[in-house]
Amino acid sequence: MRHRNRVLAGVLAACALLAAAHAADPLAAFAEAPLAPPVRAELARRAALWNAWTMPQRAAFRARARAWDALPPAERGARREREAAWRALAPAERARIRAALAAFAALPPLEQQTLRDRFAALDAREQRGWLLGPELGADYPALQPLLAQVPAPQRAPLLRVLRGLSREERGLLGVLAQRTPPSRRDALRARLIALPPPRRAAWLAQEVAR
Repeated sequence: MRHRNRVLAGVLAACALLAAAHAADPLAAFAEAPLAPPVRAELARRAALWNAWTMPQRAAFRARARAWDALPPAERGARREREAAWRALAPAERARIRAALAAFAALPPLEQQTLRDRFAALDAREQRGWLLGPELGADYPALQPLLAQVPAPQRAPLLRVLRGLSREERGLLGVLAQRTPPSRRDALRARLIALPPPRRAAWLAQEVAR
């Protein structure tokens, strides 16, 4: 049962992430970015890759680019978001998603469709929660109040903290997030981010026990 739940979490994350990430325009992540040194280096790398391609490879790329340009702007934005989410995952989580997809492919068609239907039945917020990967995606319903409307400066540090917590610690944080009123969530996030990692578990247990 535990293995099946891990497969399910990986497949749900894959539903949110992989299909669009692999279909996205290879240059989409840079289309609106300022030309900072890392971006210039990446564009130079891709230019070298283009120069190394054969004519059929270049033609295939142009076809994909035309298909990308034909997408509605909202769909392109959604795919860019999923591409960025995929890139933000740790290698271990990407590997887990790929392993889950392999396990999914081995399931009977009826079970595959059941899992697809299960993902489609989730509300839009929970579907987007799986963009965070199989670990945080599984805990997203409890953590959603803490992850909703996060100020931009807090988002990356908050995700680093959440990924550094154990499943049990995220469970405690979920309890705390659910009972914290909206007016105090910024303070809760700030406190959590500021705490040294060795103190977080004890602090969460203390706050939940209050």
